[in-house]
Amino acid sequence: MARKIAPHITAATAETYRDILFEVRDHVAWITINRPRYRNAFREQTLDEMIFALSATREDPSIVCAVITGAGDKAFSAGGDFAAMMKLNRANAHMWNDRMLGLAMTIRGLPIPVIAMVHGACMGGGHELALWCDLVIAADDAVFGQTGAKVGACPTVGATQYLPRIIGERLAREMIFLARTFKAKEAVEVGLINKCVPKKDLLKETLAWCETIKGLSGQTLRTTKKSLNCESDELYASWQHGMEMLANIWGTEESLEGMRAFLDGRKPDFMRFRMQNKKQLDTYLDDYRNDRNQRSEPAR
Repeated sequence: MARKIAPHITAATAETYRDILFEVRDHVAWITINRPRYRNAFREQTLDEMIFALSATREDPSIVCAVITGAGDKAFSAGGDFAAMMKLNRANAHMWNDRMLGLAMTIRGLPIPVIAMVHGACMGGGHELALWCDLVIAADDAVFGQTGAKVGACPTVGATQYLPRIIGERLAREMIFLARTFKAKEAVEVGLINKCVPKKDLLKETLAWCETIKGLSGQTLRTTKKSLNCESDELYASWQHGMEMLANIWGTEESLEGMRAFLDGRKPDFMRFRMQNKKQLDTYLDDYRNDRNQRSEPAR
């Protein structure tokens, strides 16, 4: 039996969901990013709604697990919505970064397992969302990747912390530095996800996982999730450090070039920024070598 809202959420509050679908069905909370037109890319409102919906599960101990997925046929989530991200800069970056961290900590802090049910594109911030979850099951059409280097963004809200632990340092650097992607079957082989199934069986297999969890001790799952998180909780400082660095990336011409190029369907010209930096550094070095790096004193 499905219910659309958690016990403490009023009908009026539930109606305010615009970017997600949320229901509790047969003791499982289902959170669906409902922006298929944008390949389920998320904006600030999406992150707020997901945090609110997931947090609501805390008030119903009969909920055994939560499943996060994406609406439509093309994507779990393509990551952050460029229309929102292109408005970010050093002054307002914390508004986005804190929401990302807030959603990650909400998922990690829930006393129930959180499952990412993935189909299609699972890229960038969408892939970080899957990394925050406890378990990942994917359809055979799923593709996982960190594309930040292609669009001028930085995956410092989970990917740089978790990928080395999950798939190893070398492969993590390849995934991030070369924007390498993994199809679902290969993602299982390298340990990036738990299971790959035919797309037609994705929901059935996910429901089977949920049924298994129903038969297990909730007390044990709650306690052992905390224990499993213990070591990676120590990465919190890296998250904070990464978000502060990311705040200096948002709004720069280089990051905007990457996102504009993606939206325009063209290849970004990142070399011009390297050449601009080279010109500035050459000037600096020339001044240093020719003793022009001090104040000119008036003749006495």
